[in-house]
Amino acid sequence: MTTGSGVTRARLRTLFWFLILNTLLLVPALALPGSMPWLSVEALALWGLLCLGPRRWPGLGNVLTLVYSLLALLVLVDVLVRQSLGRGLNLYLEVGLLDAAWNLLDTNLGPVTAGLALALLIGLLAAVGRLFSMSLERLRQQVPESPLKPLLLAATLALTGVATPLIGSPTLALIAHQAELVTETHQAFAAFSEQLRDQPTTEEAPTPLPMLANRDVILGFLESYGVSTLTDSRYRSVVGQRLEAMSRELAAAGLTVATGRLQSPIQGGQSWLGHLSVLSGHWIHNQLTYETFLSSGLPTLIDDFHGTGHQTLAVMPAITQAWPEGRLLRYGQIYAHDDLDYQGPPFNWVTMPDQYTWHRFQQLREQAPGPLFAELALISSHAPWVPVLPVLEDWDAIGNGRAFERWRDTGEPPVSLWRDPDRVRTQYARAIDYTLAVASGFAARNVGQKTLMILLGDHQPAPLITGDNASRDVVVHVISGDPALVQPFLSGELPGFRLGTRPDLKTAGAPMSRFRPFLHRSFGRH
Repeated sequence: MTTGSGVTRARLRTLFWFLILNTLLLVPALALPGSMPWLSVEALALWGLLCLGPRRWPGLGNVLTLVYSLLALLVLVDVLVRQSLGRGLNLYLEVGLLDAAWNLLDTNLGPVTAGLALALLIGLLAAVGRLFSMSLERLRQQVPESPLKPLLLAATLALTGVATPLIGSPTLALIAHQAELVTETHQAFAAFSEQLRDQPTTEEAPTPLPMLANRDVILGFLESYGVSTLTDSRYRSVVGQRLEAMSRELAAAGLTVATGRLQSPIQGGQSWLGHLSVLSGHWIHNQLTYETFLSSGLPTLIDDFHGTGHQTLAVMPAITQAWPEGRLLRYGQIYAHDDLDYQGPPFNWVTMPDQYTWHRFQQLREQAPGPLFAELALISSHAPWVPVLPVLEDWDAIGNGRAFERWRDTGEPPVSLWRDPDRVRTQYARAIDYTLAVASGFAARNVGQKTLMILLGDHQPAPLITGDNASRDVVVHVISGDPALVQPFLSGELPGFRLGTRPDLKTAGAPMSRFRPFLHRSFGRH
């Protein structure tokens, strides 16, 4: 009886630790498409391997634990990438985004909290690795009568797994999936590079836009202003009311507005990819294509407007470090954070409120001797969406930004707000309401017959805000005191545009890469 009970307990212990190992080895399936299997062939294979050679390979457990910890890290990063950028992990692309990810954590949470978050991540991975190591050690101690049985069972299940999704090899599948992504991304990168090299000679030179000569053209990118603000019931009430107020304000100022949609190549982040897709007329959907295009020296709208006689400038309040990309884009002048003379407080990631950015831009505009083409990055609607400031009625009182000093350190900390997704979504709607209010206020005061103002989102916010599988379209407003400058946008060449401040929600937008060719055909030489 005693011997039988001991054998039973040993078998139960073996089963328990095998189930732990199996569960851990199913985790990589979280980073793969399709349903999760119930049984991992790798779990049986590892058990059999340890049973066969515990003395020959004394360090095998440590090596396997290290490999598993790296795989667990990939799964965790995949979850973060999906929630922030709306796509899965691609190692070929993600390495270049490490600095941007840390900068976002640092500016939103502060260096201490960001460091604690990183330490917590390391601790979690260490704990998972320790559990994996313990399961290997306990299984190694429970050697079956025939060590070949686990290997034979694993081989049988591997063959059976072809016919049923309940049995799989998530670890090998994850490695194979990333290898396939690396290959596909490299091939796409090579194809894009070849496409740029094969550009027709006519496209290697700027294309002037004489129909826009002697007119200021303002291209304002509104952070995270996606079509979900109007299609999602959680936001359309707040944003819809703002668009109605915007319509009345612009009409009272004698301005014409048309609104449509464009499809962004990204979601949740990497705004610069959307910017360059609009400027270049190419689909810039990842960091590799971005860097490849910049190194090509091919022209963009910046060169087109320079060739039309415009001064070209970029207003980039979020740029706090060196920005060599700006020089490659050949802007005549770049006004980054330190060049905008802002003396007020920052608001988490937002270095200065949009109302100040518009106010300072108008000062620069009034100093320009000729027509301007300006790109502005408006960032008040950038996460974490706290605090959301009120709009100052007296724009002349903005000055150097000290008027915003009264809101220093207001609003709850982002780390507190982001514990409640519903409140985060409420703040998102309020931030979009603010950024539209100040953009509309600027237009009503400063846009006339010799100005074409284009306001558009850079991308949709993260899936936490939109839900999974949301459209990647952004909203585009075209505003001018001259109806003739707005009329080409109603031709139907860019689908979904119509008069007013609301787009056609039944018609998907054209890719952002079609915007520059559209301007060539509409405002170029005929």
